[in-house]
Amino acid sequence: MRNKNYSPPKSNTRLNVKSASELMTFLLDHMGGMKRNSVKSLLAHRQVSVNDQVITQYNHVLKVGDRVEISGQTGTTELTHSKLKIIYEDKNIVVVDKKEGLLTVSTGKGDETTVFSILKNHVQRNAPKNRIYVVHRLDRETSGVLIFAKDKETQEILQSNWKEIVTKRLYVALVEGRVEKGKEVITSWLTEHPKSLKIRSSNVDNGGQKATTNIKRLKAGDQYSLLELELDTGRKNQIRVHLQDIGHPVAGDQKYGAKTDPCGRMALHARLIEFYHPATNKKVSFESPVPKTFTKHVK
Repeated sequence: MRNKNYSPPKSNTRLNVKSASELMTFLLDHMGGMKRNSVKSLLAHRQVSVNDQVITQYNHVLKVGDRVEISGQTGTTELTHSKLKIIYEDKNIVVVDKKEGLLTVSTGKGDETTVFSILKNHVQRNAPKNRIYVVHRLDRETSGVLIFAKDKETQEILQSNWKEIVTKRLYVALVEGRVEKGKEVITSWLTEHPKSLKIRSSNVDNGGQKATTNIKRLKAGDQYSLLELELDTGRKNQIRVHLQDIGHPVAGDQKYGAKTDPCGRMALHARLIEFYHPATNKKVSFESPVPKTFTKHVK
């Protein structure tokens, strides 16, 4: 019989999953008399995590070996924003899926909404002392996956060891023209013009930053091609410049040579990032689906 006076635990409760089931069923069976409304409250207040990832869906499917943790402290409310979605969150990092048209951080030219400001408000709703720290950035018109840290130490670990920690970064771009090569590797040296801030590319070492992009053709049509791009280096505007170099600029990217704008945006998307979690040292991977506006233009 369930205890009508049940209240959520004051300390963390950790449970191991021994048979597959939905999260709601599992919690009802293992939380000593908790009612459905109490479970829903825990989920709504982001107090339930599975394998260190906060879960808010009652019908999340648990697998054998999963670790479920119920926090005694109320978490922040779930983020709802038209241009930003949290893919993953724990006490050290936040991984988000950003839509185009949103800056990562402010340029200092006004009180503009950014990924940083949205996440800062999110983590401070229930705990004003909470902070958010920038790890890397995406251009305003580039959509896709971004990592933020929730403490200074995590930020420093990620930034100082970026090349060792990040094992894979994949982008997808819709580019102008028919790309004939199935695979290609572009290496050049990049410099930034001091006034226009436009990046220039040189195929010989001119003292600029060395940049390497691996290009793989996914689909090719007469007018547009869909490419997958893997970065060996992460320089400013690297992909955009390299695609201009090979004569296939990113669609909608007028700054770097595009003449068409079929998607109403620059057609570049950060699809996947794989890295070693700075706290657990376990390899994790997060991805965002390719925008349908890209794929519909390649027959």
